[in-house]
Amino acid sequence: MEIIKNYLKYSLWFVLVVFVVLLGLHWLPVITIDGHTMRRVDLLSDIRYLGTDTAVADSDSIPLPPVVKPVFVDTCRAGMTCIEDYSDSTHRGMAPFYEALDRVSSGASGSSDNLVRIAVFGDSFIEADIFTADLREMLQKRFGGCGVGFVTITSMTSGYRPTVRHMFGGWASHAVTDSVYFDRKKQGISGHYFVPRNGAYVELRGQSKYASLLDTCQRASIFFYNRDSVHLSACVNKGDSRSYALPPSGGLQEVQVNGRIGSIRWTVDRADSTLFYGLAMDGKKGIILDNFSLRGSSGLSLRGIPQQMLKEFNRQRPYDLIILEYGLNVATERGRNYDNYQKGLLTAIEHLKTCFPQSGILLLSVGDRDYKNENGDLRTMPGVKNLIRYQQNIAAESGIAFWNMFEAMGGDGSMAKLVHAKPSMANYDYTHINFRGGKHLAGLLYETLIYGKEQYDRRKAYEKE
Repeated sequence: MEIIKNYLKYSLWFVLVVFVVLLGLHWLPVITIDGHTMRRVDLLSDIRYLGTDTAVADSDSIPLPPVVKPVFVDTCRAGMTCIEDYSDSTHRGMAPFYEALDRVSSGASGSSDNLVRIAVFGDSFIEADIFTADLREMLQKRFGGCGVGFVTITSMTSGYRPTVRHMFGGWASHAVTDSVYFDRKKQGISGHYFVPRNGAYVELRGQSKYASLLDTCQRASIFFYNRDSVHLSACVNKGDSRSYALPPSGGLQEVQVNGRIGSIRWTVDRADSTLFYGLAMDGKKGIILDNFSLRGSSGLSLRGIPQQMLKEFNRQRPYDLIILEYGLNVATERGRNYDNYQKGLLTAIEHLKTCFPQSGILLLSVGDRDYKNENGDLRTMPGVKNLIRYQQNIAAESGIAFWNMFEAMGGDGSMAKLVHAKPSMANYDYTHINFRGGKHLAGLLYETLIYGKEQYDRRKAYEKE
């Protein structure tokens, strides 16, 4: 009978030897072959306790990059049409305005300027202080200020402007919209110039029936350009007159009267070769908002205002924000191509940037404008929507801010809704808002401006972290 030899013990010894050899490989030095470092053998890696690695990195090691902070993302409150700021490194969007609000709100010591100045250039949509009157009041109530701001020497809408009683006589008025007898080289910031006869006068009287903070102001001014001597008199609150005699000047002149002013009457006693541009009633701290409406304007006439005149006016009234409201005189019923208008308005914006280098610029889109289609139904003009796309592109290309007023109004058919509201907020031409509609839209823009300021503050605080 053959006896079978037991090899099990050899197998166990072989496994033990292999285990010892593999365990011993862990203590071998690291082997590098052709630049590639072989991985160290460690049979116990799955059960070994990993302590905290306290080894110091070699001087040749690459340091880890710093933690990158996520980009701050602006948000927009539900139901609000927010301002789209396309400004680049030149900061010609909303930043100058928000920084000016900070300056006034903080009452920074050492600051010689406690005013935030806003200029609104527009067409008949804002004529007679519609829209701007309420925006001015809302901002002045929050940030301080008083007075109606800049007013042209004469005005065809003075009879129904509720924010100031405006009386005048003895003037020859010239506007850029005149078909004859207008010298573009003489025009001022509003697109006008005025030539007085001896004894010509202009009077402003503050009103508070429509909006508060207008019945009295702290500073009254008149603006003119005189190549010869000029003699003026100012009568404040129907009291005694104060006389002013000024020698010839090569630049824009401003004469100021300070005090508690409810009314101001300027009289031209002598003014040879003198051009007048306007007058103003302002506060010494807070908000100033000037309305530069021009009936029939598309905004392209801004290109023709002499650069030197605008720069001189900027020295007198340096604006923190310029708002552009145009489009009613540009949009056509089926208009699709507004390339020429885009080119012209881009030039106008660059002109303003050059003359007002510290100003932010906000372009408002055209509002809704309705017409009756072939079925007699009221619809938004297709040309309006096309123009809004162009206006948004203009803002983006010029690096300024943009507010879609059409969308804020409610979009398609919103003008008809304003017309048929009780009480009505727009006129039956389905193009122009009235004062109630102006107050409604001013409230929407005011809320957007305040929300934009809050977002701006959040961004600044985030960037400082």
